[in-house]
Formats: sequence, C-alpha cells, structure tokens
Amino acid sequence: MPETRNYSLNIGNQVLKIEIGKLARQANGAVTARLGDTVVLAAATMSKNQKVGADYMPLVVDYEEKFYARGKILGSRFIRREGRPSEEAILNARLIDRAIRPLFDQSIRNEIQIVSTVLSVDEKNDPDIVAMIAASIALSISDIPWDGPIAAIRIGRTDSKWVLNPSFEERTAGIADLVISVSPDLKINMIEAGGSEIKEEDLISGFEFARESLKDIVEFVKKISDDFDTPKASVSLAATDKEIEEEVRKFLNKNNVLENAVYEKKKAKRLMNLDALKEELIAHITTIDVSMIKAAEAVFEALVDEMVHKNILERDLRPDGRSLDELRPLSAEIGFLPRTHGSGLFERGETQVLSALTLGAPSDEQIVEGMVIQTKKHFMHQYNFPPYSVGETGRMGSPGRREIGHGALAEKALEPMIPKKEEFPYAIRVVSEVLSSNGSSSMASTCASTLALMDGGVPIKKPVAGIAMGMISDGKNVYKILTDIQGPEDHYGDMDFKVAGTRDGVTALQMDVKINGVDVATLEKALAQAKKARLQILDHMAKTIAEPKKELSPLAPRIITIQIHVDKIREVIGPGGKVINDIIAKTGAAIDIEDSGLIFITAENEKSGLEAKAIIEEIVKEYKVGDIITGKVTQIMDFGAIVEFGRGKDGMIHISELAPRRVEKVTDIVNVGDEVKVKIKRIENGKTSLSLKDAAGK
Repeated sequence: MPETRNYSLNIGNQVLKIEIGKLARQANGAVTARLGDTVVLAAATMSKNQKVGADYMPLVVDYEEKFYARGKILGSRFIRREGRPSEEAILNARLIDRAIRPLFDQSIRNEIQIVSTVLSVDEKNDPDIVAMIAASIALSISDIPWDGPIAAIRIGRTDSKWVLNPSFEERTAGIADLVISVSPDLKINMIEAGGSEIKEEDLISGFEFARESLKDIVEFVKKISDDFDTPKASVSLAATDKEIEEEVRKFLNKNNVLENAVYEKKKAKRLMNLDALKEELIAHITTIDVSMIKAAEAVFEALVDEMVHKNILERDLRPDGRSLDELRPLSAEIGFLPRTHGSGLFERGETQVLSALTLGAPSDEQIVEGMVIQTKKHFMHQYNFPPYSVGETGRMGSPGRREIGHGALAEKALEPMIPKKEEFPYAIRVVSEVLSSNGSSSMASTCASTLALMDGGVPIKKPVAGIAMGMISDGKNVYKILTDIQGPEDHYGDMDFKVAGTRDGVTALQMDVKINGVDVATLEKALAQAKKARLQILDHMAKTIAEPKKELSPLAPRIITIQIHVDKIREVIGPGGKVINDIIAKTGAAIDIEDSGLIFITAENEKSGLEAKAIIEEIVKEYKVGDIITGKVTQIMDFGAIVEFGRGKDGMIHISELAPRRVEKVTDIVNVGDEVKVKIKRIENGKTSLSLKDAAGK
C-alpha cells in the first residue's frame, strides 16, 4: 500500500488534521482534511491535453455535499439521493474558485477540476474553510502548475473583539462574519464578509487579525508541499508570437484608433467601435497570414487591457471620462409596478435593476436544509440576469452560479436591516431583475431592493446601498482605486471590491482579484472611497423615499398574531385538524401555529382575519367559576341537560339547578335547541357544572 502521511496544525482552539495518500490516489493531488468531526476530501485533477478551442483558463470547482455526512436520508420521496447542488454548495464552490483562480497562469488551456466532497460534518465546524485549505494543499502537492498556496480562515466579531474560527453559535450571536484568503506572500486575494453595520476601522483591524492567523496556515501548507516536492507538469501555454504582436500593435497605434474606440461613454457604442476595429484588424491580418487570426484576436484583447491600465495609471483617464472617485448618473423610482406589494427601479449609468416585493404568510418562508443547520428564511432575495441585459441572446431558465452568488450577496447586505419575525411576521421575498447591465448589477440590486422594501412599507431599520470599487495596478506598488467600475474597468481591472451598507456601517463586502493579492493599506483606501460613494447614493435614494411607508400596500395580505397557551394548541387544531380546517374554510384565512403557541392569521383582508381571530379566541377562552355564559341545549337526560357553549365546550345543568323550585321533568324547563343563559358553578377534572337558576336575572 502507498505511504500515508499525516500532518496537524492548531487553528484557534481546534486541531486541523491532514491525511495524504490514503484516499483518491489517482487524482493529481488529493487530501483528506479534518477539523473536529468535519471531514472534507479535496481532489485536484488536470487533463493531459488542452481543451480544443478554449480561449480561457478552463478551471472548474465543485463542492459536493453528501447526506450521509450528517447521518440523514434526504432527497425527494421517490429519489433518495443527492441531486442539484444546494445554494450553500454553490456559494462554497465559488469561495474556493475565487481564492485559487488568480494564482493560475491564465494562459493554461488544460482543463483543471477541483472537487471538494464533504464526508462528515459536525455541528461546530463549517466545512467551507476546511475545503479551501484542503484544495490548496491538493494543488500544492500535485503536478498541476499553480503559484499557491493560499490559506483561508473565518473570523467573527463578538462585542469588541475578533474571534478566530468561531463556532456556529458564535457566528449567529456575533455582529460580523468574515472569510479571508491570502496568497503565499500574505496578500489578501479574497474576502467574503457580512455583518450588522461594521465600522470600516473594525474591518481593517479584522483584516490584520486574519493575516496574522493566516501566516501559520501558509507556512503549514508550504511545509507539506516541500515534503512532497512534486515537479510541476510542463503544459503548453497560449503564447503570443512576437511578430504577430508587433503587427497588431502597429495597426492599432495608427491614428490612435484603439483609444478612440475604447474611450466612449456609451457601452453599446464602445462595443460597436471595438467590433468594427477588430473586423478591420482581421481583414488586415488576413492579407498577411490567415492562420494568424486567432492569435491576433488575443493580442487585440491584451492591448486593450494594456491601454486601459496605462491611461488610468499615468493620466487618471477612465474610458467614460469620469474622475477616479466619480459616480455615474443615478436614478431612483418607486411604485413602478401597480400590482406588486412594493417596487423599486434603480439606475446607475447604464446599469438598471427593477426589484419587486412580495409579502406572504409565515408558511411561505423558505425551508433551508443545510449540511449542519436546518432553518427557515423569512427574508429571501433572488437575482435574475437575463441575456438581453447585455444585449445578447442566451439560455433562460433556472439561475446559474453567478446569479445565485449575486442574489446571496445582496441578501446578505439587506438582511441585518430586515425586521425580526416577531416584529414583522410576513415572509418577505424580493426579486431583482437586471434589465440592463454595465457593471455592479449586484450592488444596484441592493439599492433597488431597498427602494422596493420601503415602498412596500416593510419597516427596515435603515436604508442600504452598495457600490462596486475597482483597482488598476502596475503589478508592483503603483495603483489607482476606482469608484463605480463599469465596462472595461470591470473586465480588465485587477480588483472587484463590492461594499454595501447603511450610513453607519458595512453590512456586506466581497472582494476578488485577478492579481496575486492586495495589502491592507489598499483595502483601507478602497473602503474610505466606497463609504463616500455609498453616502452619495443613500442621499440620492432619500430624495425618492427616505424611510418606509407607514402603511402596507392595500394589495398585501394582513397578518394578525395571537399568543395562546401551548396546552391550547390541540384545541385549535382539533382531531385530525378538523377545527383549524373548519376555521380556514369559513374565513378564507391561512393559519400558522408555532410550537410556542404563537398563531399567525394571514388573510386577504382585515375582516376575514378578525373573524378567524374571534373564533380562535373563543376556542381558547379560559372560563372560570361565576362566569355567566350563553349556550345551546344539545342533549336531555333524566337528571339534567347538556349545554354547548363557546367553541366545542359543554357542561351539564343538573335537574336541581334548572329552577329555584323542584323540577319533576327536565323538558318542563328546557328542550334540545333552546338557547339558555347559565352560570358556571364548578369546574372539576375538566368537567363543567352549570346552573340555570343562578343565572336568572343576571
């Protein structure tokens, strides 16, 4: 059997255990990582040949959740196996991808796949960080060309301090949750953060705290890599012929045609200019050598990239003429859709997003079956990016990874400002439709969603806005931070730094890079510039609507809440659900009962909701001795009569309690169907004794 090697490292108060050589031996590199009882297998593989026709680096990252990892048999009733990846799995795959991708040579055309499989999961340690570290080690010990390792860690903030590797409980109770990865030189190359109005200075201290902790992980992975010392495979790279490069450069520099094509405010005109220029270039290259066309197109892209970098770094010249910290024109509108419960239309330059709000009953909440936590979401944000938003044709249907990621980011930004269920019991769904995109559609979705929520009367704590920042760097020490990136800045830029929050702090942050990474000083400058832009956007939105409307839309359902004793729940439900179903059938209201005895009545109008409430209150009403009540005689016996009162309750009037005189025959006083006023005389062992004579005249 091949040799198995084991390594360990203390992370916070836990021990990370690494095992190599036991599982998945045919992969280029495979690692089993364990933190507590959470176990992840990461396998890295690379195809032997280049992907035919690929003009990009074909990297795929998959994150596989297995039901057996948590000891459950899940899936549909008829197919008891894993199906499509969950949103959590997709987001975790994106985390790994975003951290490792910048360290690959983008000229590689061999297919590379990283598969992280969760084999076991406990209730303390999230597998995402374990998977990121395992993927880094798998690539480092493999023969796949890669300039790693990366190291990743999660930190949380509780009260006034940062906590390393927080548990699920600490993350839930905390005010911030950050995942950060660094490259070999400890530059930050990926951030995913969310929290409740985190101050910029606290974020900076968090970045520093994480970097200090990540030093040990980087050295740990380097040591493992050095132990294996696997030679990297020699792969053919998409190289550029110097002769072709010179020919293309000469053609594009003539009369400044490339700069004239790129430096255009309108996206459509810019793309048209570039397409026309590329066609001219291809026609020119065809006269020289037809086989050079594909290479010439690659050089064309590289020269656009070079020019965008050069002009911003040397002249502060952006493609649309804005200054480095200038926002594009803003527009905000509410009430755009007449039949929704709220709507917001937000535009920033050529990026346009329409968000629609729907309020529903508590039963409309989304059930989330996570690997560790099973919960319900009463706030949902979903993001759609149709191909027409960028002037293209394409597939429509279920959301892709990008749409899920962008939707989750906007949801993370808004969630801290959403009222608690106890304060606002509605299920809240916001859908953001990207109608036109030219940069930062996820942050525009955050703004449009805020408008829709306030238009619909949802009592959010504060408005939220978002902005996408960028960076152009010379790869050394010179860089420029850009506010509100679009078009070429997004495509050719070196950093995408999305920041969302209120006037008082950051609620979500996401950073990706195309270079090795950035230092904390760069992030500090970007955060300060982002705050300035965020406040400008919030000021503009406030001109349209500054706070939530006081009333819900008349089209929204009405929810009434009642708190009953838990012992009364079965009375409201009834045998086989008979009582509650009768109430629903009679009133048309939806009724949700929680284990705590909290009842939510959701109705299309207030009248039916109040009717359902009155019935429930009557069912659970606590009667006491001495109460005078009205009931109906339902049964006559020799020694008395049974009277039904309230909802499903009854008691007996003994013959001696029918009248102040002696009664020979019960039917001399009452008959079945009679409505009578009686007094509760005794309640013993669940049985109620009534008196007709004591209620007389009351």
